[in-house]
Amino acid sequence: MSTLLFVYGTLKRGCCNHAHLAGQQFVGDARTVPGHRLHDMGGYPGLITAAEEPGSVEGEVWSVDPKALTHLDAFEGVAEGLYRRAPVALQPPFDDQRIEAYWPVGPMESLPV
Repeated sequence: MSTLLFVYGTLKRGCCNHAHLAGQQFVGDARTVPGHRLHDMGGYPGLITAAEEPGSVEGEVWSVDPKALTHLDAFEGVAEGLYRRAPVALQPPFDDQRIEAYWPVGPMESLPV
């Protein structure tokens, strides 16, 4: 069973880590609902929710098989507590689907937007 995954940084098409999605299916371009922003974590972005944020974040939705998802979890440092994979709210046409994203763990507010 595949997982729908929202990618917003270096995993997107044309970016430096896109090869980690090799063999997976691109579903479409997507955007979060308002209340999200990216912070600069030093060479890659981190997605956060910010209720006061009027903007949204652009990204892509991918259908990822279990083997690739295990690889991506390792790449993103899920076991080490760097990121967690959890649902993200997206705008139509993805608003009625369960789609996950990688969320950084720890305080982000002090990092540049």
